[in-house]
Amino acid sequence: MEERKFKALPTVILIGANVAMYVYTSLLSGNFLVINGNVLDYYGQSNFAVYYRGYYWQLISAMFVHFNIVHISSNMLFLFIFGLRAEELFSTPEYYSIYFGSGLAGNLLTLLAGPNLVSAGASGAIMGVFGANVIFLRKAVRQSILVSLMYAFLFFLLTASEGTNLLAHLGGLLLGLGMGYFLAGTRNFVR
Repeated sequence: MEERKFKALPTVILIGANVAMYVYTSLLSGNFLVINGNVLDYYGQSNFAVYYRGYYWQLISAMFVHFNIVHISSNMLFLFIFGLRAEELFSTPEYYSIYFGSGLAGNLLTLLAGPNLVSAGASGAIMGVFGANVIFLRKAVRQSILVSLMYAFLFFLLTASEGTNLLAHLGGLLLGLGMGYFLAGTRNFVR
């Protein structure tokens, strides 16, 4: 991992960006507790808008938009937990690549749900960070890949509930597992 001279923690930056977007969308909505549909249709991921209006930015912006205060609070808690661990395991560019790549993978997979779905949240990106951590640590402690996959998919199942975008979670998790596995292969671990 690279030596950092300036300790601008990537996790703090990502949490700050998510919170800033929540405040911005709250102001647009006129409500701090719940973001309204018009704002979500523009800044979240409206599959209809991506399909038929070319709103491709939503594949990225949706990673920073959240439905309500509970949604952003729970996502930022998990980003804090898994992000701090990722900072120990990966360089800053690797960490950001995992976060944004996983979020994008989850949002692209979400397009398969059809044009009527509106989605938002950092969950796909966070699942990717979690998956990268789990698979990377597997190599570091010489753990079976099967055990790592069981941990990853158990967490995936635990996060499944009504209203959860399972496609975003799955897409993010799969890309994170792949990136973590690849990055683990680039390191020399002491045996």
